[in-house]
Amino acid sequence: MMFVYRPLMLGCCAAVLAACQATAPIDETPQPPQCPTAEPRECPVCPVQECPELTPVPLPAVECPEVPQSQCVDTGVQSRYPLIGEQEWALVEPGDVVLEARIDTGAETSSIHAENIQLLEKDGTRWVRFSIPDPDGGEDIRLERRLHRRILIKQTGSDDYERRYVVRLWITLGDTRTWLDVSLSDRDDFEFPLLIGRNMLMDAFAVDVSQHHTLPKPVPEKPVKDAQ
Repeated sequence: MMFVYRPLMLGCCAAVLAACQATAPIDETPQPPQCPTAEPRECPVCPVQECPELTPVPLPAVECPEVPQSQCVDTGVQSRYPLIGEQEWALVEPGDVVLEARIDTGAETSSIHAENIQLLEKDGTRWVRFSIPDPDGGEDIRLERRLHRRILIKQTGSDDYERRYVVRLWITLGDTRTWLDVSLSDRDDFEFPLLIGRNMLMDAFAVDVSQHHTLPKPVPEKPVKDAQ
């Protein structure tokens, strides 16, 4: 039994080895995946459709009624204040001098051109002596008024301040006569010797800067060269 089995076993092994040598070696290198090739497809083309032509429908004619032209109605309401322009004639008292004044709503205190300004004392009270040039070319009008107060006025176009004396005078515009604080200053470089500010205009006049001399020019009773 032994002599028969061994030759068979050896024969089988030899056959297996011969088969392994005859078989080609297997390539174990991993291959990249390949996408399947897509088959081309044709998209259907939709036919172009034309819009139907619209027939315009005529609108019925509409007649608008005639509207009467509006007209301004005079209600007869007047301003409670007299109207004055940018330039007016004013009467200054004492002195009874008529000066052309500039109406300035931007100025707080009224101002008048004065020369030879001197501060003096009478019975323990300070007074101011000054003169107002006569607009008619006569002698200067000399006045003495009690000093009411002093103010600082900033000069136009600079940072300097000017100290001014303030006295009280009667100023008349039209039918309005006011006991007014007036500062004394050198207005020789200005066109008008008198400036009327808000301390006289407030709650007294309506100003229209497009107009001039809306009030009648006052007539002084008599000139006074020296007034107290």
